[in-house]
Amino acid sequence: MTTTAATRGVPPESETTAAIDPVVLDALQHQVAVFARRAEQTRLGGVGQARNSMDRAAYLLLNRLDQEGPMGVKALAAGMGIDSSTVTRQVAPLVDSGLVKRTSHPEDGRAVVLQLSPRGIARLEEVRTSRRELMAIVTDEWTEQERNDFTTLLTRFNASLSVIHNALPQEPPNS
Repeated sequence: MTTTAATRGVPPESETTAAIDPVVLDALQHQVAVFARRAEQTRLGGVGQARNSMDRAAYLLLNRLDQEGPMGVKALAAGMGIDSSTVTRQVAPLVDSGLVKRTSHPEDGRAVVLQLSPRGIARLEEVRTSRRELMAIVTDEWTEQERNDFTTLLTRFNASLSVIHNALPQEPPNS
């Protein structure tokens, strides 16, 4: 069976762009590119002493463990949409620094789960507070409704990107 964009849940380009003003699409892709550059420049790392003190990968891993509780590498990787070997590589320094601990799975003592340590919880909250302050500064002149709308739309945009990413054939890793 031949897999087409439509069977993967991704409409062919002609179906997706035909009804949308190309000027809007050009403006959107430009603003996303500018956002990506600004996000990388600032690393959206917050303000104050904790500014840029935790890289994006560490923040996302710690945040996921905090939100969803202890889990194995495979579950963590699947939830983040990345490869298990990537998670293993990214978790190692977090374990070494005492932010994450490896423990036995409560139902299967042979399996290992990752969980935040008390130090990891405290560190994550410090970084979250710093990043919260940055978001408050960036959106200082926005109304509460504008903040809510932007958050809703950005969440939807990221979810759509995730669907597209997961539907596309993955490139083999470089050897």
